[in-house]
Amino acid sequence: MTGTLFAALAPASTAAETQAPASNLAPLASMLGGLILVLLLIFILAYLLRRLNLVPGSGSLMKTLAVTPLGQKEKLVLVDVGGEQYLLGVTPSSVNLIEKLASPLDIPQNNTFAARLKQAKAKQA
Repeated sequence: MTGTLFAALAPASTAAETQAPASNLAPLASMLGGLILVLLLIFILAYLLRRLNLVPGSGSLMKTLAVTPLGQKEKLVLVDVGGEQYLLGVTPSSVNLIEKLASPLDIPQNNTFAARLKQAKAKQA
């Protein structure tokens, strides 16, 4: 009698075991779908913000034109503020005005990372 009881229970337990992973996949698939949806929404909003120029600071009055490192933590920075250029000495503890330039320097903008990346892509194509 106990042999037939175990034989009757054995197929039921294996059927339940095969259904258990399928029920665990549904929440995982739902969570993964939600994550993909949120990431997609973030990329769409970032694209729209950049396209509509809603990012603050992109059209600001102060621009860093050039940076030259002098040591481990010291550097010279050329900034443009309202059309006038200033040469600054920057250290971890202070920022000092070295000189206000009488005649503005013309610095080509093709040295930016974005310009170099476009050049590299053009060379590959």
